[in-house]
Amino acid sequence: MRAMQHTPEDTAKPVFGLGGGAAAAGWAGLLPFAAALACVALAPDAAWRAFGVRLALAWGAVILTFVAAVHWGLALAGRWRWDAGAILGSVLPSVLGAAAVLQGGTRGIALLVAGFGAFWLYEHRRRGEDLPADYLALRRALTLAVVALLAVTAIAAGPDA
Repeated sequence: MRAMQHTPEDTAKPVFGLGGGAAAAGWAGLLPFAAALACVALAPDAAWRAFGVRLALAWGAVILTFVAAVHWGLALAGRWRWDAGAILGSVLPSVLGAAAVLQGGTRGIALLVAGFGAFWLYEHRRRGEDLPADYLALRRALTLAVVALLAVTAIAAGPDA
């Protein structure tokens, strides 16, 4: 067998890839969204339903901030230039998450749904070439799941929540 020879170009390229742990953590992050939906849809009283709405808002705001933090980290690590797109893409989701919490209720949940959808579009259309395909595939699947869970939670809570 012949040994593989590496060129300087091979070692200069960053290696990306998601391990099973990243995917498992991502999917586990859906559990609080599912719990919020269960509280809203199955709870025997208004207090539990209100708790479910607050849980959806709080966890949604945290996760929206979390996904944007990936972009902040890539810019801090020097992989991306600090331009207006990087700054807005890293910070605006947190502002939307905070606004959703302050708005509260199903309107706040609707703002989170819009925030997750808008960030997904930004990430795939503006940053898609800069991110690994397995990351983008996981983010697409998780975003669809989050948006669906939040939307059903808002519908189950009703307009007065």
